Amino acid sequence: MTIKVAVVGAMGKMGQEVVKAVLADASCELACAVDKFGVGTLVTENISVQDDIKTAFSVAKPDVVVDFTQPSVIYENIKLYMQLKVKSVIGTTGLTSEQLNDIEKMSIENNTGCFIAPNFSTGAILMMKFAQEAAKYFSNAEILEFHHNQKKDAPSGTAIKTAELMSEVNSNFKLNNCDETETIEGSRGGCFEKSNLQIHAIRMPGFVASQEVVFGSSGQTLKIRHDSINRECYMGGVLMAVNYVVKNNNFMYGLENIL
Repeated sequence: MTIKVAVVGAMGKMGQEVVKAVLADASCELACAVDKFGVGTLVTENISVQDDIKTAFSVAKPDVVVDFTQPSVIYENIKLYMQLKVKSVIGTTGLTSEQLNDIEKMSIENNTGCFIAPNFSTGAILMMKFAQEAAKYFSNAEILEFHHNQKKDAPSGTAIKTAELMSEVNSNFKLNNCDETETIEGSRGGCFEKSNLQIHAIRMPGFVASQEVVFGSSGQTLKIRHDSINRECYMGGVLMAVNYVVKNNNFMYGLENIL
């Protein structure tokens, strides 16, 4: 079976990589490309970029949509995919816990699969798993995440997911810390309140995506770090999610669930 894949956000940096990955995969067919920027740009000889999801889908009839758009539109996009009964793979971050709960309910009500992942890199998933394991043995930890300066949400979805996993096995990462006073507000980053885990978001040209989890205890520190050198590293995970969601109608959050 050839999987007909729509790419929404096709002109973005991640979207362009997804288009290339779909075209290069023998099990997939690019059904359509949608983006409000670059409308009319030829993606292949027969497919040009369109600006309206509903119109594009009515003609192309995709099996799965891969969406790498913006945090400001992703929730409404997912609601539309559910209404159209098109299965989705979502790489856009910035969704709230309440929105994720709503999406899971919509997936069940519409019997339509939805796969959301904060990160599609297998190396990043391993970094999160290793951080969760280390969290059992260290009393203190903080997360530093680094992204390019065009990323709109902070902290990253990967950092939040890492904090959630670490907090499942440790309830306090500030053991024996003194009372702190910030002379400049925000100097200590944001706090994941469930476990007092500080998260620092750095935005700067030159980065794609990196994350470092720093652990400390008496007489030792441990650093677990992952660096994305280019966006190709996400494509294996994206195609893995596409192949999963086309066969399943459930809601899934996190690539680690199918590794």
